[in-house]
Amino acid sequence: MLLRILIFTVLALMVYFGIRRIWRDWTRKFDNDAAEEKRLRHQRDLAERQRPDVIDLKRGDDGTFRPDGRKDDRRS
Repeated sequence: MLLRILIFTVLALMVYFGIRRIWRDWTRKFDNDAAEEKRLRHQRDLAERQRPDVIDLKRGDDGTFRPDGRKDDRRS
């Protein structure tokens, strides 16, 4: 009887630690993939900012985005 309890305990611990290891590996993989995607998106954004046809928009006091922060573009 004691041998049976010992065997089931050992098997249960092996399953528990195996599932835990798989969970950590998959979580780490997804975290690394997300970080890589974020890095690539940031590099792409930096490259797009250098293009001549991209303009910078500044938020005005009224919350509207305008090129170079000019207030004379108001349309009423």
